[in-house]
Amino acid sequence: MSVWAIARRHRRMITISIVLGVLGAAASLGQPMVIGEVIKAAGAHTSLLWPVLGVTALFCADAGLSAAQAFLIGRTGEDIVLDVRRSLTGRLLRADMKAFSRLEHGDVFTRMVTDTSLARIALSQSLAQMAVAGFMVAGGIALMAWIDIWLLLLTLACLGSASAVSLVLARQVRIAAVRNREDTGAFGSGLQRVLGALTTVKASRAEQRETDHIAALAGEARRSGVRVSALGAMLTPAMNVGTQVSLTVVMGWGMARAATGDIPIADLTAFVMYLFYLVSPLVMLFVSIGQFQQGRAAIQRIDELARLEQEEPDGVPGGAAAKTPARTAPAVEFDSITFGYGAAPVLRDVSFSVPSRGLTAIVGPSGSGKTTAFQLIERFYHPDAGTVRLSGTDVREIPLGEIRDIVGYVEQESALLRGTIRENLSYANPTADEAEISHAIDLANLTDVIAELPEGLDTPLGERGAGLSGGQRQRLAIARTLLQRPRLVLLDEATSNLDAEAEAAFRRTIAGVSRQCAVVAIAHRISTVVDADHIIVLEGGAVRATGTHEELAAEDELYRRLAAEQLKGERGPATASEEHPVLVGPGDAR
Repeated sequence: MSVWAIARRHRRMITISIVLGVLGAAASLGQPMVIGEVIKAAGAHTSLLWPVLGVTALFCADAGLSAAQAFLIGRTGEDIVLDVRRSLTGRLLRADMKAFSRLEHGDVFTRMVTDTSLARIALSQSLAQMAVAGFMVAGGIALMAWIDIWLLLLTLACLGSASAVSLVLARQVRIAAVRNREDTGAFGSGLQRVLGALTTVKASRAEQRETDHIAALAGEARRSGVRVSALGAMLTPAMNVGTQVSLTVVMGWGMARAATGDIPIADLTAFVMYLFYLVSPLVMLFVSIGQFQQGRAAIQRIDELARLEQEEPDGVPGGAAAKTPARTAPAVEFDSITFGYGAAPVLRDVSFSVPSRGLTAIVGPSGSGKTTAFQLIERFYHPDAGTVRLSGTDVREIPLGEIRDIVGYVEQESALLRGTIRENLSYANPTADEAEISHAIDLANLTDVIAELPEGLDTPLGERGAGLSGGQRQRLAIARTLLQRPRLVLLDEATSNLDAEAEAAFRRTIAGVSRQCAVVAIAHRISTVVDADHIIVLEGGAVRATGTHEELAAEDELYRRLAAEQLKGERGPATASEEHPVLVGPGDAR
């Protein structure tokens, strides 16, 4: 849903606040007329009581209505930005992964925080100010015309040129604001990139290089921000010059006419007061136009996120009925799957099946498409050709929620969140009881680790699980997945951060789990492969061979070489002249 569509939900409160502002402006417009009556009464030596009471009442009404309007429009603006942020958060979290991967995450953060605040100003404060200031200007001009049309024409001639300049400046403010939002987003992206890899930056002694790079991005944001400020700063002086010239000319000609009796002094006083009253609304009008133009730039960027492609929540094309996977069919089937992130395919006509029980290992050189296969099972991406089936049912015909209930996924880099260990454990199953949590902890060999922590399960973790070792974070991610009670477990190098003792315990855990459900592991260590009931060898995005460890070691040259190199790596470092193919490369994200 677009920002404008969300703002329309609040049009009633915006309208009420504008009406309050207009009523306040009307009270303000009535003041010079009543002050003119005070002057007339003084000149006629009549009672000043009622004119003074009238002016006082208008002053109070103006103040009260203005305060009520300011509060209401401020509250409405906060309500709008809340709805926008809620809507955008939901769309981002449900975004299609292929579309989301094209975004810069720092820029997304800037749009969600800074741009939504600018949109709030544009959709509430600026709109209301433009309406109220516009009414004030129109009403003032009408009353000035009623007092003396010739003085008004002279005033408009002076103000017209200043208004034209202000309109040109307001348009330039919008153009500059768009550039500034883009530069600010680039700065946010660059900063997030560095902070997300801070240990790598330090280990590479790249602090100064990255500081210079981020400073350059900040400099670009500053330069475009200064341009916005400069153009915005010129709006008020442009109108001030016009009003000051108008005032000078009107006062000179008006006093000359008053001296000849052509215009009563009370009317001239009222006219000059209206001219003074026009200064603030005119300035506010064009400042509000400038703010609105900046807000439009922010709204444009927010709407780009609002149009982000979404995952299909029910996952059923063409409105067909959803299907529930059976428990008797193979856990996973790939039927002639072809898929690529760009033009070049990562998987080419891949077909294999995984039984409903037991441990299946996927091995192959780096870049052969192992992790990609997992992402297609989870339906993070859609195959370009072919069919992926879960328990005999096409994943496109299974609701997304059900897919991610029955499939547990442990990533290569364990994604833990800031919070307590308990919150991380129960993330996929918030209703899990203490017995279920204890069982999952025990299966993941974390019982002793948690028992040694001073706050146990309530121990807080930092960003990405800071406070635990790499192996402990991995086991916590595994326990979280087991607590989900999946029918299929996907392990993407899940043992890569475990030491020998922890790995042995984990292998026993997987052996027990695989007797109850299917486990598919991208295998980094030969020990995991040897334990597998079934092994799939991928090369160049295609299935090269399948079988057991003994069968593949006897029949497939690539598998023999991968296994031999892995065993060599476990015994000790190879010489510099040797090649080092591995079962899974450390950077194999696809």
